[in-house]
Amino acid sequence: QVQLVESGGGLVQAGGSLRLSCAASGGTFGNYAMAWFRQAPGKVREFVGAISRIGTTVYLDSVKGRFTISRDIAKNTLSLQMINLEPTDTAVYYCAARGAQFISRNRNDYIYWGQGTQVTVSS
Repeated sequence: QVQLVESGGGLVQAGGSLRLSCAASGGTFGNYAMAWFRQAPGKVREFVGAISRIGTTVYLDSVKGRFTISRDIAKNTLSLQMINLEPTDTAVYYCAARGAQFISRNRNDYIYWGQGTQVTVSS
């Protein structure tokens, strides 16, 4: 059983930056493809980006060039560096894990989820 705990959310002005972290425990971190999703009020949870076991990354088009996903296998930590934040980035951000090599954009393919961390971007 993998446990995921996000941190690093907060309130930031448009154009600002935040770095989210996801600490993993209870499993072999390197065996999982990891992803970030987000959910704004009244909206479905959407894919933000993901990183495969070997470090391949994919991103939602609207965050490309602004968000960067990385993972530290030794520290069992997934990170999401966000720059040039926009009010439309406001949401609860979740990290997720799937026991497979390849990335998926489908939230139903991820079996482990964190509790989420709130990101609020003011205009």
